[in-house]
Amino acid sequence: ALTYRTAHLIEQGVAPDQILLLTFTNKAAREMIDRVSRLLPDAATKVWAGTFHSVANRILRRHADQLGYGTNYGILDPQEARDLMDLTLARYVDEPGKRRLPKAKVLLKMLSTAVNTDKPLGKVIEADHPQFLSALPVIDTVLTAYLGHKVEMNVMDYDDLLVNWQLLLADHPEMQAAWSSRFQHILVDEFQDTNLLQARIVDLMAGPGGNLMVVGDDAQSIYAFRGARVRNILFSLASMPAHP
Repeated sequence: ALTYRTAHLIEQGVAPDQILLLTFTNKAAREMIDRVSRLLPDAATKVWAGTFHSVANRILRRHADQLGYGTNYGILDPQEARDLMDLTLARYVDEPGKRRLPKAKVLLKMLSTAVNTDKPLGKVIEADHPQFLSALPVIDTVLTAYLGHKVEMNVMDYDDLLVNWQLLLADHPEMQAAWSSRFQHILVDEFQDTNLLQARIVDLMAGPGGNLMVVGDDAQSIYAFRGARVRNILFSLASMPAHP
């Protein structure tokens, strides 16, 4: 559906570089462009297509300085993120205290859930890790320090790419206006897998009255445990508010 929609738009005179295709895997992004290439070989390479994270990186490379980063920031892979969290724990919590706290991997999961679902950290811990609720003040201190270290080191983890993309658009009206006018059409695949953060990004990129098309299947919505919200489809189809 998205392939033929893209080809149709180009045939109707829409400039390929004014079309944004968003999906969840690099493989899916490549397949979409390959299919468009078979229909319109000269136009496909000009279409903006990629995962949420790859498009976020492409945009932030131009504007990260608006958020306190250099545009040459590094990207932490999951192991590097755990290593940095371990260092943060070692700096802020002594050994006896560390035994009463979750390990770095769990701390990163708590933080990821909070930012992707827009839930307070305390609510996340209460729902998913109630055994650590009494340690909330210390956990909050560690996670805040972790976020600060990343800015100081000029690095982002994968969640930061999406968080900072949203911040760029939400906190800088001129950036939101520029990017929402940059694309005439935004097309999103597997929309049932989007979380609240991704849905807000799509809404901000589309802007008021933007041309947004999403494809999804509520029967395939199996990632609620990662924050996916199938009702994002309903909000999109009903002109989704910025903060549903």
